[in-house]
Amino acid sequence: MTIRELTADDLPAAWQLGRLAFGGDPQPPPQPAAAPAGRTSYGAFDPAGTLVGKAVDLHDEQWWTGRAVPAADVAGVAIAPEARGTGIARALLRALLRGAHERGAAVSTLFATTSAPYRALGWDVAGHLRTLDLPTTALPRHRPAPHLAVRAGTPADLPATVDLYQRVAAHRNGLLTRTHPRFAPGDELPYDGLTLVEHDDTLVGYAGWNRGRGYGPDSVLTVEDALATSADAARALIGVLASWHSVAPTVRLTPLTGDALSAHLPVERAREHERDTWMHRPVDVVRAVEARGWPAHVRGQVTFALTDELADWNTGTWQLTVADGQARLRRSSTDTDLHLTVRGFARLYTATATARTLAEAGLLQHRTPDPGALDLLAAGAPAQALDYF
Repeated sequence: MTIRELTADDLPAAWQLGRLAFGGDPQPPPQPAAAPAGRTSYGAFDPAGTLVGKAVDLHDEQWWTGRAVPAADVAGVAIAPEARGTGIARALLRALLRGAHERGAAVSTLFATTSAPYRALGWDVAGHLRTLDLPTTALPRHRPAPHLAVRAGTPADLPATVDLYQRVAAHRNGLLTRTHPRFAPGDELPYDGLTLVEHDDTLVGYAGWNRGRGYGPDSVLTVEDALATSADAARALIGVLASWHSVAPTVRLTPLTGDALSAHLPVERAREHERDTWMHRPVDVVRAVEARGWPAHVRGQVTFALTDELADWNTGTWQLTVADGQARLRRSSTDTDLHLTVRGFARLYTATATARTLAEAGLLQHRTPDPGALDLLAAGAPAQALDYF
């Protein structure tokens, strides 16, 4: 078995492997002359030179409390049916992590169709990306506040929506910075329509939406992206969405937990249309700790041992120090009673578990009565995901 980076010549075979794995369109798309920018694709080849497995490292960045952290977001993992269960996925993802480590990545996120194989490789479930259906008639029909202007957007407005996204996302944890080439604004709108809310010619809210087909009881208005920076802007956007009630009985959207829009949606009327599980792990624990921002009020120090079978550079005993919105992670020779798995590290880092719950799950071994000192690693808001890949 040979594992190497894919070239442009390998792309047709990689597309076919992905189509079979994920049930895509049988008609192949036009093949680019070169491998797409901003990503590294890895392939596993059998002795005959046939591609039997692939995985893609997306060179993303993620916001963590005001700082952009380099990420290796994993997509397109596919193994030929005859080669499944032979360790190819482990070998592919080991190579991907090593390559990501060499290029400076700190953390990794992936969306999993099944969690068990990825848990065996050090990723763990950190959350769910939920797409909701709301009855359009249940949306409040707010009129825009007098100081706001609502208008249709054009491609020239896309850079302003990018700037607004950064204002909303930067102080949260886990959201993509959307600086990857796949997010670059194009010459055309990526939606059927773009609704803008402005205050003194400054964008304070937007919604990109697709109309869908028909106008009967099954008609759906799909909101692909919607954010606001104030309550008034959120209410104005919701009022526009509510105006579709006569021809689109359902509004489908993926809200960001705790944001301005969510605060004004009748979420008690929502039905879950889709749920995508996302998982997280460190690529390099030192970078993961030191590249991110930390809550300014948090101070402390804790020593712990970590085991990472897939990325052995993370294995060892570490001392974590957090103060003044920053953190340091240094190797330590001190004995410690706290022994953490890499999955446990991921759960703490994303603030989706505590030391006690990790101990109950078998992801933390300790002899001390209270392992709570390790909750220092979980300081900050829980991580979220908003973009599927």
